[in-house]
Amino acid sequence: MTLAQLSLFLVKLLAGTGVFLVGVHLLTSNIEQLATGKIKELFGKTADKRLVNVGIGAATTALIQSSGVTTVLIVGFVNVGVISLFQAAAMIMGANIGTTVTAQIAALSAFPITTYIQTLVFAGMMMSMVCKRDDMKKTGLILSGLGLVFVGLSLMSDSMKSSQAAVQGLFETVTNPFLLLLAGVLLTALVQSSSATTSIIIAMSVAGLTVGTGGNEVLYIILGTNIGSCVTALMSSVTAGANARRAGLIHLMFNTVGSVIFFTLLLCWPDFMDLTFRRWFPAAATQIAMFHTFFNVTCTVLFLPFCGWFVKASQRLIPEEEAQVPESYLDERMLYSPSLAISQLERELLRLSDTAMEAFRTAYRSFDEKDKSLIEPTHQLIDEANVISQGMVSYLIRLSARSELAEERSISNLHDNLGDIMRIAEIADNFTKYTQKCIKQNLDFSDSVKEELRGMVGRVEELYILTKEAIVEKDARLLPRIDRVEDQVDGLRKRLIDSHIQRLNQGACKAESSGVFINMVSNLERMGDHLTYIAHTIG
Repeated sequence: MTLAQLSLFLVKLLAGTGVFLVGVHLLTSNIEQLATGKIKELFGKTADKRLVNVGIGAATTALIQSSGVTTVLIVGFVNVGVISLFQAAAMIMGANIGTTVTAQIAALSAFPITTYIQTLVFAGMMMSMVCKRDDMKKTGLILSGLGLVFVGLSLMSDSMKSSQAAVQGLFETVTNPFLLLLAGVLLTALVQSSSATTSIIIAMSVAGLTVGTGGNEVLYIILGTNIGSCVTALMSSVTAGANARRAGLIHLMFNTVGSVIFFTLLLCWPDFMDLTFRRWFPAAATQIAMFHTFFNVTCTVLFLPFCGWFVKASQRLIPEEEAQVPESYLDERMLYSPSLAISQLERELLRLSDTAMEAFRTAYRSFDEKDKSLIEPTHQLIDEANVISQGMVSYLIRLSARSELAEERSISNLHDNLGDIMRIAEIADNFTKYTQKCIKQNLDFSDSVKEELRGMVGRVEELYILTKEAIVEKDARLLPRIDRVEDQVDGLRKRLIDSHIQRLNQGACKAESSGVFINMVSNLERMGDHLTYIAHTIG
């Protein structure tokens, strides 16, 4: 092969690979956006049953056509404490099964019908251009992506066929199993997709090319792709907590141990391919895809009973850290799936609301007990709420850049709720100022006045509990009850101010206390308004 022929071969091969990867990206991104609710629903069914978690991992990966995205999401969930390491181990095993779907699709390129499937590129693009509905546009892009996958595979196969003699001569010289395994690891780590590497190998087989002597050699590369696929999860867990790094390590251990077992089996059984898959399936592409599926299913069946062992091994290799409670529910990995990111934002919003309410409770106790020592803890809680709020705003901005129209309403509601909750933190700060003024000017309130204030605070607390329940359960049936309590808070404001004016007229109350009292009651009424606004975002 001359230098010019080699250059032309590489250009065609890279072009085909590029088209294939574009097709996979179109498939992955649009299926993920179209099925974002289903992905959220799947992860919402996490349980302690191993088979259920394997099914969740397999279904999610088959749905979004990317085990890399699935494992990154799993690492993210572990990092924020949503799922346990035990659950993550089973899900990762399931993700390995789900990723074999791409190889099975690629294996169809060995059949003549795939020539017609390539026309989906045109049909899908026309569909996305003509249709008005967002979901139909995405469906069109999914069809185009599927067509491009087969166009890319065809280009790769054609480039190899045109230089078959020279390329075959090169591949025949590579027979070292360790070198082939390493090639699979490095190539997959480079493109960060075991599906892409496996599909390239399948395209080679469609072109009539064989690796080494045509025996088990091609299978060593497939084993290497499974180890190389761990790079994505490992990279995403580097900056995360101990449990997230353990999840990445479990993925690596599972794939490596399985590959070593099969590697040893293939070394001891040189005729494995000839006596099994080559005898069972006539097409070379199908043989490779079926081995890929067989390997991942067998490893899952073998290792699923030992999930606990993998978890314990990861805990020994990565020691425990002091902080076990996640500092935040927000994780960059969740941005891969907007629906999951929104779920985490909702959790973080509850954490923020609890912090803001605790700041208010501490500030109110400071006033009620005239205890200046509680002012500093109140300010610490307010500062904590500000940090959480800033993190949420930054996360929402990044999420908005990735989200679709369907998620914009939820994102807008989160922005609004965030503002309402921070108003509660501001009211807590106002209460500390009222306390300081009362202490400085020696202002006192009678027991009956304090009892009236406690009654109003109690109504606000009731409103918070109902609002939180409505948000967590997404139960719009609670809204009428919330509105009634909010009306009671409004009524209490009017009644308390009227009573205060009456006491002033009777000389039973100091005029200096009017500003503090009226502002406090008005602030409590504002809290009721903000909580009601939050509750009505579910309506």
